[in-house]
Amino acid sequence: MKRQRAVLVVTRLWKWFTVDFLGIFKEMRWSYLPPLMVYLAAGVSGFTGIIESFFIKDNLGLSAAFLAGLAFWAGLPWALKMPLGHLVDLFWRRKAFFVYLGASLMAISLLIMVGLTGYADRMGGILKLETWYIISALLSPVGFVMQDVVADAMTVEAVPDIDQDGSPIPEAQVQRMHVTVQTLGRIAIIGGSALVAGLGGWLAKTLSYVFMYWMSLIIPLISVMGVVTADLTQRRRRLSSPSAGNLLETEEAVHALKPNWSILGGSGLFVVIALIFGISDLTFKKEIILLGSLGVIVYMMKKILGALSPAKQREIVGIAVIVFVFRAMPTFGAGAGWWEIDILKFDEAFFGTLRQISSILAILGMFGLRGWMARRPLPYLVVFLSVYSAVMMLPFIGMFYGLHEWTQVTFGFGARTIALIDTMADSPLGQVAMVPMLAWIAREAPKNQKATYFAVMAAFTNLALSASNLATEYINKIFVINRGQYDELGMLMITVTILSLILPILTVLFCNRILLLSNR
Repeated sequence: MKRQRAVLVVTRLWKWFTVDFLGIFKEMRWSYLPPLMVYLAAGVSGFTGIIESFFIKDNLGLSAAFLAGLAFWAGLPWALKMPLGHLVDLFWRRKAFFVYLGASLMAISLLIMVGLTGYADRMGGILKLETWYIISALLSPVGFVMQDVVADAMTVEAVPDIDQDGSPIPEAQVQRMHVTVQTLGRIAIIGGSALVAGLGGWLAKTLSYVFMYWMSLIIPLISVMGVVTADLTQRRRRLSSPSAGNLLETEEAVHALKPNWSILGGSGLFVVIALIFGISDLTFKKEIILLGSLGVIVYMMKKILGALSPAKQREIVGIAVIVFVFRAMPTFGAGAGWWEIDILKFDEAFFGTLRQISSILAILGMFGLRGWMARRPLPYLVVFLSVYSAVMMLPFIGMFYGLHEWTQVTFGFGARTIALIDTMADSPLGQVAMVPMLAWIAREAPKNQKATYFAVMAAFTNLALSASNLATEYINKIFVINRGQYDELGMLMITVTILSLILPILTVLFCNRILLLSNR
């Protein structure tokens, strides 16, 4: 009996290893490559993330609350995915233009940081250094958004509905292909981050910050290479098969789309709301912009979901609300990073090591958990991750109250070992919620409005990150954290942990109850 159980366990492990873990390599297609290159560029953009944190701390007089507020504004361009997505659908054959423009904005942002880190006196003679940094921080996400819109639509296009012989592909196989391409997309982002995280931290110990920003100018070129590769692939398809021309004509007919003035008008209303209140002196302008943006996005969601059955609409809205609340939870904020630098004595190299370990384990987690993610509903994943994430926050709360000092005396290891163990335990599940959500969006997207649909649904969930930054700002105003003053950081971390545990679970219970009652 024991031998039979052992054989059964080994058989299941082998099946998991060959199907879920290694199967992703067998399912790889050339059509996946162009969007993956754009995602890779987003991943390697973290090359300068560590030195940016140290530069802000040492050279700019910006508070933790202000940086949280700046993160709110930097997150708003992601809501522009809606009009940009529709424009990409309208001008699908010219989609490369959006990537080129986004790459240009990224390059300008990086050049500003070159000036701040290497030519501060000259830059300061034109504008304050803080103003230059704000401009750079706002330009970069706009560039990423423009490229991300195109990459998202290309992932939908990369998954075919029919096989090479013209027969339709089964729905279960199409779903698995969507999970695969979205998993590869996250791997490209996280893999790019892993590639440069440790490297960026270690190079910061030997190279100047300005030289590293000069090096980072290669990042926009990676995304440009992605659309160039897509264009070459399309040309090869035209030449390789006599029927390819008919297929491309069919695709162009599908993309023959008229402007949707509800989407463009709603997006224009969003821009007007953001600009009017953004330059005003109103106390609650961020809240007004957030609620106004949320209203516009909900209106456009209603428009694009109108053709679905009421039951399907309720299901999609319920899942979207659950994901929104889960992603809207506050974080510890910049003050926790300053505390790790000043009190725990974490330096650039160690931060780089943590990020690299986190990225590598996240990739391994996506490989190993791909099948598990595809088989579990999103509400289940949100509840599981809320509990797990709260547990993973406890070691840092403990270290604030001296846990690392006790472990150093008792067991011989301190803060760095605890941080490494916590990172190793937390990282494999870091992308568990994202992959099923993106695959779900891609599966529902209509062929002639894939960029629009993906952009509207993603804008709704991405707006949650702006809500998270706003909530983080609130928390940092209640528990004030300044450089060298960390007395209230412990209560801040405890409050964030409790909120991040309770609110998503209550949302899942509430939405499931509403769906159950409405379907009776």
